[in-house]
Amino acid sequence: MSYPGSDVNPSNEPATLAAPESRSSCCVPSRSGVPLPPAAPVTAAASCATALITLPGGEFAMGSEDPDCYRGDGEGPVRPVQISEFAIAAHTVTNDQFTQFITATGYLTDAQRYGWSYVFAGFLPAALRRDARRPDATPWWCAVPGATWCAPEGPGSGLDGRGNHPVVHVSWHDAQAFCTWAGVRLPTEAEWEYTARGGLDQARYPWGDEPESGTHFRANIFRGSFPARNTAADGYAGTAPVDAFAPNAFGAYNMAGNVWEWCVDRWHTDHSRSLVADPRGPATGADHVLRGGSYLCHDSYCNRYRVAARIHNSPNSTSGNTGFRVAR
Repeated sequence: MSYPGSDVNPSNEPATLAAPESRSSCCVPSRSGVPLPPAAPVTAAASCATALITLPGGEFAMGSEDPDCYRGDGEGPVRPVQISEFAIAAHTVTNDQFTQFITATGYLTDAQRYGWSYVFAGFLPAALRRDARRPDATPWWCAVPGATWCAPEGPGSGLDGRGNHPVVHVSWHDAQAFCTWAGVRLPTEAEWEYTARGGLDQARYPWGDEPESGTHFRANIFRGSFPARNTAADGYAGTAPVDAFAPNAFGAYNMAGNVWEWCVDRWHTDHSRSLVADPRGPATGADHVLRGGSYLCHDSYCNRYRVAARIHNSPNSTSGNTGFRVAR
């Protein structure tokens, strides 16, 4: 897949794309505090074909005390969690699936209603990068007018060849609206991690403890020198097809890398060490949890494509590396 302005070794990358200042703010930019009127309600569809994997549930060790974890992310402590039987999508919602939703409902996403969304600078022409508004702490993100789920890099871009790629530039609100229409829901954070682990106890990645080696790629992450040069050695500079790379033992694809995935839970970091059954996060809180990492994850600064890694964002925030999968 070709992305505008994302040649393998871009020679015109601006010098302002410096190394990240903080691992806690590098993954997804926030639109927190920007008001927006409520969206129109969405009604359930008569039917929506969404293939789900039924998992039996059980007890597993959730969380991590990995030396790579960032303390503020609240990955630990490792604690026992009991999960009831549930079903979850083998992959994230695709552009084709989201198109069906939009066609059926006429729904306008938060990015469309705001009129802009965040795009990775490396995908943009030099002129647009130069003129775009950027967050001070994360200048590799550009607020691009007209960037939406159907124009991922802004005006002039589209979804040709990306029907089976994950939909991006979707907020938590947008994900919830899709779920209402499709008769499904977002997974809880515990269900997401249970699925990602694929039955492997406390493994770092969906495939085990060992990182990738050589040219045997298992995930779509940033390869090269972040953020200025991505070799795209795994075949993808941006998003990959939702079923790219081998699935884990539960049959779930891309639980590491590709796009961050919204969970239903509100963010919190105060976890009990005692056994908890089907946790769903706190009843109140501004931000929601995202899991899985994205095509921008890189070991050099933020190893957040590990199974236990977690971040958060406001429910109205959107970016070119944020999507979701569904559950029931």
